[in-house]
Amino acid sequence: MARTLRWLVLAMGAACVAIGLAHVALGNAAIPGAGSAGATVDSLGRFLGATFAGYGLAWIWAARQSPVPAGVVRWLAAVFLLGAVGRLLSLAVHGWPDGFQVALTVVELVLPPLYFWLADADEKAHRASGTAVPA
Repeated sequence: MARTLRWLVLAMGAACVAIGLAHVALGNAAIPGAGSAGATVDSLGRFLGATFAGYGLAWIWAARQSPVPAGVVRWLAAVFLLGAVGRLLSLAVHGWPDGFQVALTVVELVLPPLYFWLADADEKAHRASGTAVPA
C-alpha cells in the first residue's frame, strides 16, 4: 500500500505540473470545447495553469518525503475534490460541458476517496518497521 500511495502521489504531481504548464503555454487552446473564449478567459486560464503546476509540485514534494505525510495528502486530495464540487456547481448552473470536462469530473470525484484511504499507508509502514515517523 505504501508503494502504491507513493506512486499515485508522484503521478498526480507530474500530471498536475504537465497540465498546468500546458495551460500556461496554450491558453484557451488547452481547454477542450472552449473555442475562442477571449483575452480575459485566456489570462485567467494561464494564471490558473501556473497555480495548478504549483499544486502539482506540492504533490511531488509530498511523494519525496519519507514517510509520505498523510495530512498533506489528505489536504491536497481535499483541494482536488473541491475542484470537482466546483465543476458540479457549474454543471448545475450552466449545464453539461464538453465531454472531456465530464470525464475529468469523474476522475476528480473518484481519486480523492482513494487518496483519503491510502493517505497514511506509508506512515503505517514506517511505524511497523520501527522507523520513526516525524510528528
